[in-house]
Amino acid sequence: MAYSTLPASIEPLTIPDESKERLKFLYMAKHALWGGGMHPEDGNHAIYHHEVRTSLESLGINLQVADNYSVLFERPDVDFVFPLLNRGGFVNSEMLIPLLCNMHRIAYVGAMPFIRGLGDDKSVSKLVSEKAGVPTAPWFCYRRGAPVSESDCPRAERWVIKPNASSASWAISDAFDWTGVANAVAGIHEQGHDAIVEPYLDGHDIQAAFISANGPKALPMLIYEREDTQKLWTYYEKRDLVPNTEKATLKQFEDLEFAPRVQELASRIAREFEPFDYGRIEFRLDRNTGDINFIEINLNCNLWSEKVVAKSAAVAGLSHPQLLETIIAEGLRRNGLIQTG
Repeated sequence: MAYSTLPASIEPLTIPDESKERLKFLYMAKHALWGGGMHPEDGNHAIYHHEVRTSLESLGINLQVADNYSVLFERPDVDFVFPLLNRGGFVNSEMLIPLLCNMHRIAYVGAMPFIRGLGDDKSVSKLVSEKAGVPTAPWFCYRRGAPVSESDCPRAERWVIKPNASSASWAISDAFDWTGVANAVAGIHEQGHDAIVEPYLDGHDIQAAFISANGPKALPMLIYEREDTQKLWTYYEKRDLVPNTEKATLKQFEDLEFAPRVQELASRIAREFEPFDYGRIEFRLDRNTGDINFIEINLNCNLWSEKVVAKSAAVAGLSHPQLLETIIAEGLRRNGLIQTG
């Protein structure tokens, strides 16, 4: 089923009471057992994991909770897994839970392992974007262990360098000459990651979120309107671990000139990854030039009520518990565990 190119009103799905009693659910997240509040290293990520647990518990489902992968090393007595344990501290960790679930033949929220990896590999996802005919700025991925040559670096006056599978802008930096680029790439390689290099694009970030609810749906798009579009937004700022001196406003994106164009481009990319249950696609919009460029796709991304997917869902009329129940109900339906109207 193809995505609509315009956000649709979304009727929240529900898990039948009979299914809540019959099925056993497992919620997995790094801070699933955290008592709430900030974490010294992961900041507001711990608040997010606690909030999701609270919302899941409010649904009245038969819920088990785990904060590590070992719960899946042997087959647990569960029917469905809700995995948010994506940043496991090792490369490609986002694929481990889907792989283990596939081994045990347990249904789960989210895309299949290969698609998860495809989405998390920023370089390869850009190839998908180009294949879909979506504007994508030039880039190069310097794989760890491969040659690092200046001839491969895209031309620019300023570059952004980050781990190819990073999240929340972890280890992001910029450079204004090849020496700076090479040093940043070396630093990322030393930490065990591939490094992606691309020109810095001026403009605002447009967030196009999607959810499956009796088929794929586009949620209302949001825009981060920043005071200083030249400033990099770091991991520590995104996790509220340092004061954020750069103010940014996340609000609905309803620009009559650009919104239909961005939504249509986002829908092309989303079709390449379906089914993935939920995610967001990020674009950089330069209103001065009219340029729209694909940045990245984040499958099974942050579901905190303060982040894009939940805020987009709220604009569409879904509360946080309704959003989570809809995501789970769609996953259950797709795996033949329930029927939804």
